[in-house]
Amino acid sequence: MEDEGWAVNEFGEVDLGDKRRTKRLIRLAEQRSRQPNGSIAASCGRKADTKAAYRWLDNEAIGAEVILEGHYQASAERAAKEKIVLAVQDTTELNYTDHPATQGMGYLQGLTIRGMLMHSTLLVTPQRVPLGLIDQQVWVRPDEEFRVQRDKRKELRTEAKESQKWLVSLEATARIQQRLGETQVINVGDSEADVFDLFRKANQLHQDLLVRAATDRLVDHQERSLRNYLSGQPVAGEIFLQVPRKAGQAARKAHLEIRFAPVSIRPPARRKKENLASVHLWAVLAQEVHVPNGVEAIQWLLLTTLVIETFDQARTCMAWYSCRWVIETYHKVLKSGCRVEKRQFADTENIQRYLALDAVVAWHVLYLTMLGREQPDLPCSVILETHEWQSLFCFLHHTHQPPQNPPSLREATRWIAQLGGFLGRKSDGSPGPMSIWRGLQRLSDIASAWLVFHVD
Repeated sequence: MEDEGWAVNEFGEVDLGDKRRTKRLIRLAEQRSRQPNGSIAASCGRKADTKAAYRWLDNEAIGAEVILEGHYQASAERAAKEKIVLAVQDTTELNYTDHPATQGMGYLQGLTIRGMLMHSTLLVTPQRVPLGLIDQQVWVRPDEEFRVQRDKRKELRTEAKESQKWLVSLEATARIQQRLGETQVINVGDSEADVFDLFRKANQLHQDLLVRAATDRLVDHQERSLRNYLSGQPVAGEIFLQVPRKAGQAARKAHLEIRFAPVSIRPPARRKKENLASVHLWAVLAQEVHVPNGVEAIQWLLLTTLVIETFDQARTCMAWYSCRWVIETYHKVLKSGCRVEKRQFADTENIQRYLALDAVVAWHVLYLTMLGREQPDLPCSVILETHEWQSLFCFLHHTHQPPQNPPSLREATRWIAQLGGFLGRKSDGSPGPMSIWRGLQRLSDIASAWLVFHVD
């Protein structure tokens, strides 16, 4: 198992009831990471390995949550080395409509669109390096729920609705926070996470939370409206953002004014009978001024348990929230890179075991990409095995003699990206996860050939 590389660190301590099952998991993870967008047969290569992989995935004694426990542990260990970590949570749909034979799927956007939902919580540094998952929920919507009227669904308690996913993530974050001690962990959610019970739970758990507001909530202030209350606060400072061009609009520089204040959020009116207390938070409002004609103004309203008493604290809070895009990229890598929606199995349990495996494979590639950007001077041996970086160097430099010391992570990631089609021009910036992904698949073949011809 020492030859299996990174996968030992993520899965080596997983207890699947039989050491052979754990060894197969590690081997399968390594195989998937070498050819993640290929089929399981293409990843495994040999017929015997393919049969063993499908036997493992068919094994009902193996639970998806147990598979991920080792990775959760490794994620926490990486987070323990940081002062501040963001636990970013988000949901994505997994569409399996094209696989009608798969049993147990539920509705997505309508009864004819079939699949599952996945809610991930990813630890991310403020420098946007993904440290790994600490929670991943996968579920199927029963068809009978589709017929429940929207108004009736609102009347359900939070634990009976999908909104519970945000609270489960927060609880997982609180457990990690207790374990890490000095490392500050902040749970981050988009506007869908603007759930009153989530704010209540954060106060109960004494867990830091940062959420983008979705609704103009009632507050215990004279203005009554959250947005009106914030708009009436003095401008604490200004920032300028470079907004990239998009369809029909040129790139521009946006001028935003920042306001902040403590707020007391009142419970929703429909829950008046519960006699719930207001929740005390801090709010940050970023509002664009001098907006060009025909352009929608940028506006962010953030709610947080973090104390915001200075402009720098408000600006830092906005910077932390902007790290949310890392989890969106993670889900993109999982679906476009691993192509998890293309996999065909007999039932949802098989798919969930497979998803638990490729969820970590997708993280591994994104980690390699972002670590190369944020810590480029590390030796590439933190990610690559000796035969991998040696074969990579020799292949691209047309030499038979590798250097004595491993190259930097910056050099290695750019070389891998070159294998994946990255041109590396000055205007190209840093390589993205897709070019890294394609490059790793080529590197797998190159490294395998290197081993064949460099056996002692």
